[in-house]
Amino acid sequence: MYAITIREPGGPDVLEWTEVPDPRPGPGEVLIDVAASAVNRADLLQRQGFYPPPRGASEVLGLECSGVIAELGEGVEGWNVGDEVCALLAGGGYAEKVAVPAGQVLPVPAEVETLAAAGLPEVACTVWANVVMHAGLHEGQVLLVHGGAGGIGTHAIQVGKALGATVAVTAGSAERLESCRQLGADITINYKEQDFAEVLAKETGGANVILDNMGAKYLERNVDTLAMDGRLIVIGMQGGVQGELNLGKLMGKRASVFGAGLRARPLDQKAAIVGDVRERLWPLVEQGSVAPIVGQVVPMAEAASAHRMLEDGTVFGKVLLAAKS
Repeated sequence: MYAITIREPGGPDVLEWTEVPDPRPGPGEVLIDVAASAVNRADLLQRQGFYPPPRGASEVLGLECSGVIAELGEGVEGWNVGDEVCALLAGGGYAEKVAVPAGQVLPVPAEVETLAAAGLPEVACTVWANVVMHAGLHEGQVLLVHGGAGGIGTHAIQVGKALGATVAVTAGSAERLESCRQLGADITINYKEQDFAEVLAKETGGANVILDNMGAKYLERNVDTLAMDGRLIVIGMQGGVQGELNLGKLMGKRASVFGAGLRARPLDQKAAIVGDVRERLWPLVEQGSVAPIVGQVVPMAEAASAHRMLEDGTVFGKVLLAAKS
């Protein structure tokens, strides 16, 4: 098969479409003929040499995919060859085939095209595991999403609205904020011109849950923004890794800060998340309350251009990589 390989750590040009050995499904795994994968910021870090895959995972980039089951490994039940699926991966998505634990496989939701489904597993499992399963967001609460125009952000807006929350987002342009509003965001904040802590204090009195992709740069203001018993979920470190945390403020609000991670979780934890997503989120997708937001589709062999798009920050939603033309 062909897959995207990394010649050496560096910029997008180090990505190459290369012939590599076909993967084989081990016990408890399925082999998927890949229709598409999707680009995530973790892929950019791995390409640069900063985010190696977990032990035993494929060195090939790609944390999610969609396609058709081609083969079942020993002991797999509940799936059949020919099923249209999407899957959460620890790696291997930028390829024509990938082997994945059966517990991380999801059916392509009704009314969703197989290609578009490639943009669902990573964002769905990240948002659902953190905002719903961990932070317990529910109707009547306030959710603040940083980076509302990205893949995670566009999904989190929809999930928040489907659960009956008030959703606030930050983004860097009026155009991107308007697109967030069209998805359902109630409060839109231009982070280049406004202080999100001041806006939330005025509009809602604070946020019950904050989904943060910035890390250190926003830590102090995020804590200021939390309501009583608020939950800050940090899923990215685009703004640095070290910040100062005022424990007095945190304790005064009975608040919590949670550092999230998905890729390196044990298989049983991933399977539990995927199972909850299938049971509780997939019905929302199938009824149209939550949909994959696809900004661009690029041939997988041209993954370098897709990485540039994500780095430029101009795409609204997900960038997909089509394995077949």
